[in-house]
Amino acid sequence: MFGPGSEFHGFFNDPRWALAMVRATVLEAAHPQVGAALLDNSTFLAHPWRRLRNTFLSMQRMFSADEQVRKREAARLNRLHARLNGTGSDNRPYDAMDPAVRAWVVATLFESAVTMCQLSGQSLEQKAMERLYAEFRTFLATMGDEAGHLPVALADFWPYFDRVVARELENTEAMRIILYKLFDHLPAPPVLNGFPALWATGRAIAGPVIGAITVASLPEQFRRRAGLPELAGAQTLMQGAYLTVGLVRFLPESWIQAANIADLLALSPHSDDPRARTITALHEQMKRAGALLRLVTPFPPEPEPAGGAETQRSAAEFFAEVLDQTGDGFLDWPDLAAMARELSSRLDLDEPEETRLYTAYADWWRELQTALDTDGDGRVSAREYATAVPSLAGPSLIRVAEVLFDVTDKDGDQHIDADEYRALFQTAFHRDTTDTRGAYDRSAFVSEFLSFMSGRRRTTPYDPLLAQA
Repeated sequence: MFGPGSEFHGFFNDPRWALAMVRATVLEAAHPQVGAALLDNSTFLAHPWRRLRNTFLSMQRMFSADEQVRKREAARLNRLHARLNGTGSDNRPYDAMDPAVRAWVVATLFESAVTMCQLSGQSLEQKAMERLYAEFRTFLATMGDEAGHLPVALADFWPYFDRVVARELENTEAMRIILYKLFDHLPAPPVLNGFPALWATGRAIAGPVIGAITVASLPEQFRRRAGLPELAGAQTLMQGAYLTVGLVRFLPESWIQAANIADLLALSPHSDDPRARTITALHEQMKRAGALLRLVTPFPPEPEPAGGAETQRSAAEFFAEVLDQTGDGFLDWPDLAAMARELSSRLDLDEPEETRLYTAYADWWRELQTALDTDGDGRVSAREYATAVPSLAGPSLIRVAEVLFDVTDKDGDQHIDADEYRALFQTAFHRDTTDTRGAYDRSAFVSEFLSFMSGRRRTTPYDPLLAQA
């Protein structure tokens, strides 16, 4: 069912899967419960590349050939989903542990994989489709959900899918953001940071095209009900896109491995990864191209921070880039929970360390809420934050730093060594952080973390951790 030889494994490095995943995400976001959970808790708007990479790594683990890896990832996802519940802006409750909703998410992945093959002119044979469906049902069972939430037989799946599309999906705000706003404001991946003109030019072209392709690929009955406009020629454009992207899979396998592409997109020029040298050289060439492009395009260059690797950022910049993880313009618990989630994912934490980190962030949120929420609406606005100009290094933030050090220091020797540092920051030691032993001690780590969070400094190791998209 899993690993090499499975039907899904054959799709993992298929470039068509990129288009199919966008389509599946739109169908997920059209479900009212999923849409509300995304708006309230997800970092897909403010940190889309980080979210994409984390989702990819999770899928890798869930379809691993190693049963223990699958079980551990399933337990991690269940803990994550158990924390995602609340009431949406329409006053309807949502719960990420709702088994029917989780079944729908799996259903969109399976149906989009089948549709992907159909649109690219290579429909799956019946037996292959049945095997793929069995794999996705097993995926759901691995999560601990009852298998009955997805029909047992493939023949019964299609009426189930059509019924949910017809009766439950809506034109949600989250769906509209993914289709029409996400690509308009999509920040550059870390590897392309510093080239706003080049990125803006490509995004201005690709965004509307991807949106049109996705809308054209959605079920017709849902397009009509949701009032989604379909551009003239969009069906032809969509089929041409799937056919063209499908041809890419005939390139050498090493060129199109999804893991390599995901790592490259997330790669910082400051990384100790050998590929970073090549990226740095490409950056120099792209700077020249970017300068030329700025002369002939209307996209103004975005200001670059002056003063090298460590400079002060304004309170507004710090709020938007670091504190507001969900991108909704406010600071509340989901933003700090997103920080805990990202750190837990990077360090691959298990219990009880994961809960310790979440608890530390929850305590910090209560401290911030008490100090900064002047109008009592349960959240902190950018204006409230900027007006207070707070010193964030209170007792609870110090506790966050202490717990983060503890969970990073895997061997408990009170020093973070090179491997532990790389696990957290995904780069080699920053030269200024090591002591005479060549390690990062507790006091230095806590001091640097508090300096970043309260002094609003741009720093080489910490910005990729919490600020970059």
